[in-house]
Amino acid sequence: MVEQGELAALIERYAPHDGDHTVCEKASLHRSEQPTEPKHGVFGAAVCVVAQGRKQVLSGGSVLVYDPLNYLVASVDLPVIGQVIEASPEQPYLSFRMTLDPAVIGDLLLQLGGEQALAQDAGPLVGAMAVSQVNPPLLDAVMRMVRLIETPRDADVLAPLIEREILYRMLLGDQGPRLAQIARADGRMRQVKRAIGWITQHFNQPFSIEELAAEARMSPSALHRHFKAVTALSPLQYQKQIRLQEARKLILAQRLDAGSAGHAVGYDSPSQFSREYARLFGAPPLRDAARLRARPEMLLDT
Repeated sequence: MVEQGELAALIERYAPHDGDHTVCEKASLHRSEQPTEPKHGVFGAAVCVVAQGRKQVLSGGSVLVYDPLNYLVASVDLPVIGQVIEASPEQPYLSFRMTLDPAVIGDLLLQLGGEQALAQDAGPLVGAMAVSQVNPPLLDAVMRMVRLIETPRDADVLAPLIEREILYRMLLGDQGPRLAQIARADGRMRQVKRAIGWITQHFNQPFSIEELAAEARMSPSALHRHFKAVTALSPLQYQKQIRLQEARKLILAQRLDAGSAGHAVGYDSPSQFSREYARLFGAPPLRDAARLRARPEMLLDT
Protein backbone atom coordinates (compact mmCIF):
# COMPACT_ATOMS: atom_id res chain seq x y z
CA MET A 1 0.00 0.00 0.00
CA VAL A 2 1.28 3.45 -0.96
CA GLU A 3 0.15 4.90 2.36
CA GLN A 4 2.29 2.47 4.34
CA GLY A 5 5.33 3.39 2.25
CA GLU A 6 4.72 7.06 3.00
CA LEU A 7 4.29 6.36 6.71
CA ALA A 8 7.45 4.24 6.78
CA ALA A 9 9.43 7.05 5.13
CA LEU A 10 8.12 9.53 7.70
CA ILE A 11 8.93 7.34 10.69
CA GLU A 12 12.37 6.50 9.32
CA ARG A 13 13.07 10.22 8.96
CA TYR A 14 12.00 11.08 12.51
CA ALA A 15 13.32 7.90 14.16
CA PRO A 16 16.87 7.71 12.76
CA HIS A 17 18.16 5.19 15.32
CA ASP A 18 16.82 2.24 17.27
CA GLY A 19 14.55 2.95 20.22
CA ASP A 20 11.58 5.16 21.07
CA HIS A 21 11.05 8.70 19.75
CA THR A 22 8.41 11.10 21.08
CA VAL A 23 5.82 12.66 18.77
CA CYS A 24 3.71 14.34 21.47
CA GLU A 25 2.48 13.59 24.99
CA LYS A 26 0.42 10.54 23.96
CA ALA A 27 2.21 9.34 20.82
CA SER A 28 5.63 7.91 20.02
CA LEU A 29 7.57 6.12 17.28
CA HIS A 30 9.70 3.01 17.52
CA ARG A 31 12.50 1.67 15.32
CA SER A 32 14.40 -1.61 15.41
CA GLU A 33 16.92 -2.62 12.76
CA GLN A 34 16.93 -6.30 13.67
CA PRO A 35 14.62 -8.98 15.05
CA THR A 36 14.66 -9.07 18.83
CA GLU A 37 14.65 -11.73 21.49
CA PRO A 38 11.33 -12.23 23.33
CA LYS A 39 10.98 -9.33 25.80
CA HIS A 40 8.82 -9.28 28.94
CA GLY A 41 6.96 -6.18 30.07
CA VAL A 42 3.59 -4.53 30.63
CA PHE A 43 1.77 -3.23 27.56
CA GLY A 44 -0.51 -0.34 28.47
CA ALA A 45 -3.80 0.68 26.87
CA ALA A 46 -2.72 1.83 23.40
CA VAL A 47 -3.00 1.45 19.64
CA CYS A 48 0.06 0.45 17.63
CA VAL A 49 0.27 0.92 13.85
CA VAL A 50 3.18 -0.72 12.03
CA ALA A 51 4.59 0.96 8.92
CA GLN A 52 7.28 -1.62 8.17
CA GLY A 53 8.34 -4.99 9.58
CA ARG A 54 6.41 -7.29 11.88
CA LYS A 55 6.01 -7.85 15.61
CA GLN A 56 4.20 -10.32 17.83
CA VAL A 57 2.98 -10.30 21.41
CA LEU A 58 2.19 -13.27 23.61
CA SER A 59 -0.43 -12.64 26.28
CA GLY A 60 -2.38 -15.18 28.27
CA GLY A 61 -1.40 -18.00 25.94
CA SER A 62 -2.48 -16.19 22.74
CA VAL A 63 -0.09 -14.89 20.07
CA LEU A 64 -1.05 -11.76 18.12
CA VAL A 65 0.96 -10.66 15.09
CA TYR A 66 0.75 -7.11 13.77
CA ASP A 67 2.29 -5.67 10.63
CA PRO A 68 1.59 -3.02 7.96
CA LEU A 69 -1.78 -4.64 7.22
CA ASN A 70 -2.95 -5.08 10.82
CA TYR A 71 -2.80 -2.73 13.81
CA LEU A 72 -2.84 -3.73 17.49
CA VAL A 73 -5.17 -2.42 20.20
CA ALA A 74 -4.83 -3.05 23.95
CA SER A 75 -7.53 -1.82 26.32
CA VAL A 76 -5.88 -2.44 29.74
CA ASP A 77 -2.37 -2.90 31.14
CA LEU A 78 -1.29 -6.44 30.29
CA PRO A 79 1.84 -8.46 31.10
CA VAL A 80 3.09 -9.57 27.70
CA ILE A 81 6.06 -11.02 25.86
CA GLY A 82 6.85 -8.90 22.81
CA GLN A 83 9.17 -9.71 19.92
CA VAL A 84 10.07 -7.98 16.66
CA ILE A 85 10.09 -10.87 14.19
CA GLU A 86 10.78 -9.06 10.91
CA ALA A 87 13.37 -6.28 10.62
CA SER A 88 16.72 -5.52 8.98
CA PRO A 89 19.08 -2.54 8.61
CA GLU A 90 17.74 -2.07 5.07
CA GLN A 91 14.09 -2.37 6.14
CA PRO A 92 13.86 -1.70 9.89
CA TYR A 93 10.77 -2.33 12.00
CA LEU A 94 8.95 1.02 12.21
CA SER A 95 5.84 1.68 14.27
CA PHE A 96 3.58 4.37 15.72
CA ARG A 97 1.97 4.06 19.15
CA MET A 98 -0.67 6.18 20.86
CA THR A 99 -2.09 5.74 24.36
CA LEU A 100 -5.87 5.43 24.64
CA ASP A 101 -7.67 8.06 26.70
CA PRO A 102 -11.06 6.87 28.07
CA ALA A 103 -12.32 10.45 28.46
CA VAL A 104 -11.70 11.28 24.80
CA ILE A 105 -13.29 8.01 23.66
CA GLY A 106 -16.33 8.64 25.86
CA ASP A 107 -16.76 12.16 24.52
CA LEU A 108 -16.61 10.86 20.95
CA LEU A 109 -19.19 8.18 21.68
CA LEU A 110 -21.57 10.74 23.13
CA GLN A 111 -21.06 12.98 20.12
CA LEU A 112 -21.86 10.00 17.89
CA GLY A 113 -25.05 9.37 19.85
CA GLY A 114 -23.63 6.32 21.59
CA GLU A 115 -25.10 6.79 25.05
CA GLN A 116 -26.21 3.15 25.05
CA ALA A 117 -22.64 2.04 24.34
CA LEU A 118 -21.64 3.73 27.59
CA ALA A 119 -24.23 1.86 29.65
CA GLN A 120 -22.96 -0.40 32.39
CA ASP A 121 -24.07 -3.70 30.90
CA ALA A 122 -23.79 -2.91 27.19
CA GLY A 123 -22.60 -6.17 25.65
CA PRO A 124 -20.25 -8.91 26.85
CA LEU A 125 -16.66 -8.13 27.72
CA VAL A 126 -14.08 -8.90 25.04
CA GLY A 127 -10.39 -9.63 25.40
CA ALA A 128 -8.10 -6.70 26.11
CA MET A 129 -5.87 -7.19 23.07
CA ALA A 130 -6.73 -7.67 19.41
CA VAL A 131 -5.60 -6.85 15.87
CA SER A 132 -7.64 -5.20 13.11
CA GLN A 133 -7.10 -4.43 9.46
CA VAL A 134 -5.58 -1.04 8.72
CA ASN A 135 -7.54 1.27 6.43
CA PRO A 136 -6.45 4.39 4.48
CA PRO A 137 -8.36 6.97 6.60
CA LEU A 138 -6.68 5.68 9.76
CA LEU A 139 -3.25 5.74 8.09
CA ASP A 140 -3.83 9.29 6.86
CA ALA A 141 -4.60 10.49 10.40
CA VAL A 142 -1.55 8.68 11.81
CA MET A 143 0.70 10.29 9.18
CA ARG A 144 -0.58 13.75 10.08
CA MET A 145 0.12 13.03 13.74
CA VAL A 146 3.70 11.96 12.92
CA ARG A 147 4.26 15.10 10.84
CA LEU A 148 3.67 17.23 13.94
CA ILE A 149 7.29 16.48 14.84
CA GLU A 150 8.20 19.03 12.16
CA THR A 151 6.18 21.77 13.88
CA PRO A 152 6.29 21.36 17.68
CA ARG A 153 4.44 24.66 18.08
CA ASP A 154 1.41 23.17 16.31
CA ALA A 155 1.39 19.95 18.34
CA ASP A 156 -0.35 21.38 21.42
CA VAL A 157 -3.30 22.51 19.29
CA LEU A 158 -3.45 19.89 16.55
CA ALA A 159 -2.42 16.69 18.36
CA PRO A 160 -5.68 16.47 20.37
CA LEU A 161 -7.68 16.98 17.17
CA ILE A 162 -5.80 14.26 15.29
CA GLU A 163 -6.03 11.98 18.35
CA ARG A 164 -9.81 12.31 18.17
CA GLU A 165 -9.75 11.49 14.46
CA ILE A 166 -7.64 8.35 15.02
CA LEU A 167 -10.04 7.18 17.73
CA TYR A 168 -13.02 8.09 15.54
CA ARG A 169 -11.68 5.91 12.70
CA MET A 170 -11.22 3.05 15.14
CA LEU A 171 -14.70 3.49 16.62
CA LEU A 172 -16.21 3.15 13.16
CA GLY A 173 -14.43 -0.18 12.63
CA ASP A 174 -14.49 -3.53 14.38
CA GLN A 175 -12.60 -2.08 17.37
CA GLY A 176 -15.63 0.06 18.26
CA PRO A 177 -16.98 -2.32 20.95
CA ARG A 178 -13.56 -2.64 22.57
CA LEU A 179 -13.10 1.14 22.70
CA ALA A 180 -16.62 1.57 24.07
CA GLN A 181 -15.73 -0.76 26.95
CA ILE A 182 -12.75 1.46 27.80
CA ALA A 183 -15.00 4.52 28.03
CA ARG A 184 -17.79 3.14 30.24
CA ALA A 185 -17.76 5.04 33.52
CA ASP A 186 -19.36 2.30 35.62
CA GLY A 187 -19.16 -0.76 33.39
CA ARG A 188 -17.54 -4.12 34.00
CA MET A 189 -14.37 -3.12 32.12
CA ARG A 190 -13.90 -0.19 34.52
CA GLN A 191 -14.37 -2.59 37.44
CA VAL A 192 -11.77 -4.96 36.00
CA LYS A 193 -9.41 -2.01 35.48
CA ARG A 194 -9.99 -1.03 39.12
CA ALA A 195 -8.91 -4.54 40.16
CA ILE A 196 -5.86 -4.35 37.87
CA GLY A 197 -4.91 -1.00 39.35
CA TRP A 198 -5.18 -2.36 42.89
CA ILE A 199 -3.02 -5.38 42.05
CA THR A 200 -0.43 -3.16 40.37
CA GLN A 201 -0.22 -0.82 43.36
CA HIS A 202 -0.18 -3.62 45.96
CA PHE A 203 1.55 -6.37 43.99
CA ASN A 204 3.75 -7.33 46.96
CA GLN A 205 0.79 -7.90 49.28
CA PRO A 206 -1.23 -11.12 49.57
CA PHE A 207 -4.93 -10.80 48.88
CA SER A 208 -8.04 -12.92 48.66
CA ILE A 209 -10.45 -12.88 45.75
CA GLU A 210 -13.11 -11.61 48.17
CA GLU A 211 -10.95 -8.62 49.15
CA LEU A 212 -10.12 -7.80 45.54
CA ALA A 213 -13.77 -8.16 44.52
CA ALA A 214 -14.74 -5.64 47.19
CA GLU A 215 -12.16 -3.19 45.79
CA ALA A 216 -13.54 -3.72 42.28
CA ARG A 217 -17.14 -3.52 43.52
CA MET A 218 -18.06 -6.88 42.04
CA SER A 219 -18.96 -10.28 43.39
CA PRO A 220 -16.02 -12.74 43.62
CA SER A 221 -17.47 -14.97 40.89
CA ALA A 222 -18.12 -12.03 38.57
CA LEU A 223 -14.63 -10.63 39.16
CA HIS A 224 -12.94 -13.94 38.37
CA ARG A 225 -15.05 -14.44 35.23
CA HIS A 226 -14.70 -10.93 33.81
CA PHE A 227 -11.05 -10.53 34.82
CA LYS A 228 -10.15 -13.66 32.87
CA ALA A 229 -12.33 -12.64 29.92
CA VAL A 230 -10.34 -9.42 29.59
CA THR A 231 -6.79 -10.48 30.50
CA ALA A 232 -6.84 -14.27 29.86
CA LEU A 233 -5.31 -14.54 33.35
CA SER A 234 -6.74 -15.05 36.82
CA PRO A 235 -6.10 -12.22 39.31
CA LEU A 236 -3.46 -14.33 41.08
CA GLN A 237 -1.72 -15.17 37.79
CA TYR A 238 -1.72 -11.49 36.91
CA GLN A 239 -0.20 -10.61 40.29
CA LYS A 240 2.48 -13.28 39.86
CA GLN A 241 3.61 -11.88 36.51
CA ILE A 242 3.71 -8.33 37.86
CA ARG A 243 5.70 -9.51 40.91
CA LEU A 244 8.25 -11.33 38.80
CA GLN A 245 8.70 -8.42 36.40
CA GLU A 246 9.19 -6.02 39.33
CA ALA A 247 11.70 -8.40 40.89
CA ARG A 248 13.60 -8.50 37.61
CA LYS A 249 13.82 -4.70 37.63
CA LEU A 250 15.16 -4.72 41.21
CA ILE A 251 17.81 -7.30 40.38
CA LEU A 252 18.94 -5.30 37.35
CA ALA A 253 18.64 -1.72 38.63
CA GLN A 254 19.57 -2.17 42.29
CA ARG A 255 21.65 -5.35 41.88
CA LEU A 256 19.71 -7.13 44.61
CA ASP A 257 20.35 -10.80 45.16
CA ALA A 258 17.55 -13.21 44.28
CA GLY A 259 16.41 -13.72 47.86
CA SER A 260 16.14 -10.00 48.60
CA ALA A 261 14.35 -9.26 45.34
CA GLY A 262 11.89 -12.09 45.90
CA HIS A 263 11.14 -10.91 49.44
CA ALA A 264 10.69 -7.31 48.25
CA VAL A 265 7.94 -8.33 45.82
CA GLY A 266 6.11 -10.55 48.29
CA TYR A 267 7.65 -14.03 48.11
CA ASP A 268 8.25 -15.80 51.43
CA SER A 269 10.01 -18.79 49.86
CA PRO A 270 13.27 -18.13 47.95
CA SER A 271 13.04 -21.51 46.24
CA GLN A 272 9.50 -20.84 45.02
CA PHE A 273 10.58 -17.42 43.76
CA SER A 274 13.52 -18.89 41.83
CA ARG A 275 11.36 -21.64 40.32
CA GLU A 276 8.63 -19.26 39.16
CA TYR A 277 11.19 -16.71 37.93
CA ALA A 278 12.96 -19.33 35.83
CA ARG A 279 9.65 -20.60 34.48
CA LEU A 280 8.66 -17.11 33.25
CA PHE A 281 12.02 -15.77 32.07
CA GLY A 282 13.74 -18.98 31.00
CA ALA A 283 16.65 -18.82 33.47
CA PRO A 284 17.22 -18.47 37.25
CA PRO A 285 17.44 -14.86 38.54
CA LEU A 286 21.21 -14.35 38.62
CA ARG A 287 21.83 -16.05 35.29
CA ASP A 288 19.00 -14.07 33.73
CA ALA A 289 20.39 -10.80 35.15
CA ALA A 290 23.85 -11.52 33.73
CA ARG A 291 22.29 -12.22 30.34
CA LEU A 292 20.31 -8.97 30.40
CA ARG A 293 23.28 -6.86 31.45
CA ALA A 294 25.17 -8.26 28.48
CA ARG A 295 22.19 -7.66 26.17
CA PRO A 296 20.08 -4.72 27.49
CA GLU A 297 18.12 -4.65 24.22
CA MET A 298 16.21 -7.68 25.53
CA LEU A 299 14.19 -5.41 27.84
CA LEU A 300 10.68 -4.73 26.50
CA ASP A 301 10.22 -1.58 24.42
CA THR A 302 6.50 -1.05 24.96
